[in-house]
Amino acid sequence: MLERSPVGERPRERLYWSGADALADAELLALQLGTGTRGRSAVDVAREVLATYGSLTDLAAREAEELARLPGIGRAKAARLAATFELCRRLRARVPAARVTLSGPAEVYAAYGPLMEDLTREVFRIALLDAQNGLLRDRVISEGTLSASLVHPREVFKPAILESAASVILLHNHPSGDPTPSREDVRLTRQLVECARLLDLRIHDHVIVGRGTYVSLAEKGLI
Repeated sequence: MLERSPVGERPRERLYWSGADALADAELLALQLGTGTRGRSAVDVAREVLATYGSLTDLAAREAEELARLPGIGRAKAARLAATFELCRRLRARVPAARVTLSGPAEVYAAYGPLMEDLTREVFRIALLDAQNGLLRDRVISEGTLSASLVHPREVFKPAILESAASVILLHNHPSGDPTPSREDVRLTRQLVECARLLDLRIHDHVIVGRGTYVSLAEKGLI
């Protein structure tokens, strides 16, 4: 039987007796780390990691490779943290197994914003829709700096043709957090719109995801 612990810095026991919401960020993080290092508890390591990045939000945006280089972390703990943060993003995205309808940019952002808003690299993704704006599937097209050389029309429209999609929604994120479209964003969007017309496909929108916000190029009259 678990005995109530009088020791204040045992997050596992505090969670059992007081609930997860009673724990500080460092204590919750320490539970994911599991163990500390010689002379430092898991809570000590967690506090140092948080101090390095300033917040859980900034920590969650880091790649596992970077986290593994932190003192007291290593590859196994870094993988555990990265998996935890990705699970949180997917839960926040609230994309159920049932049919998803994407009729406007707000719905697109609600579905994909949590997956993309805190990434440290640009990711270009497409959502393929049926005639009723129901989501057929989505696919990541490229990762890295957004440019025509990385986002080729062939890679964008091949999945749409294979899925017999009626229309496409383009998405990408700005790691800076500011979703204001760049000249390259607008140029690439117009290039893809012209290509889509030749294939008798429609691009509904290009949604740029920022930190806690988004921009719809369709709403701005750029499509």
